Amino acid sequence: MGNEGVVAVERALGLLDCFKPGNESMSLAELTQLSGMHKTTVYRLLNSLERMGYVVRAQTGNYSLGHRVLYLGKLFEQSFHLSAVVQPVLDGLAALTKESASYYVLGNDERLCLFRAEPSEGLRETRLPGTALPLDETAISHVIRYWGLGEKLYETAPEVPLFTAGARDVYTAAFATPVFGAGDKFMAALTLSGPASRMNVAHEKGNWKAAQMKAAADLSRRLGASVIFCERFYGA
Repeated sequence: MGNEGVVAVERALGLLDCFKPGNESMSLAELTQLSGMHKTTVYRLLNSLERMGYVVRAQTGNYSLGHRVLYLGKLFEQSFHLSAVVQPVLDGLAALTKESASYYVLGNDERLCLFRAEPSEGLRETRLPGTALPLDETAISHVIRYWGLGEKLYETAPEVPLFTAGARDVYTAAFATPVFGAGDKFMAALTLSGPASRMNVAHEKGNWKAAQMKAAADLSRRLGASVIFCERFYGA
């Protein structure tokens, strides 16, 4: 079977993504503008979502999220395990690139390696999950400092993945891409690291860029970032 999906379902879910803190209640016109869809299409989709309990329409005509969203959110809270979401993505990226894939978060003013996947063979940079390192000039730290802490490291938003070689030691290099979650807020740095000799070549040739962007986009969507945001940021 194909995996192209159903356009109407994706559009309906895209409407739900328009609701955010500060935009809890919106008119048909506002939802039309935010979604970029035709007004008639938005109206029909909202009618279906209202019948199913995913949105409610007030007497003023404004729409807000319905009880079914809360119900699904509670189910998600009970079943969600971060490692079950992140680790398969890291395993897939490491298997594809033959380099080390990691998931770094900010912890006590340091970068903390929360999850890690190593390639099955070859020379590699080994690090255990739980390792904490300073926020230095590596690509990993720059992602956390720029998107996570809001430091003005660049005049304009840099192209991702970021890349540095020899920032921590002369033998290693790394790519890093930000991962976002609920509310399109920064959550972590998805990284690909290894010997500088191999990584420099990969950087010069543009190898693995598409794979890293796809992995970061997939993770962000699974962690709660909106589809519209992911399409704009990652182009996927």
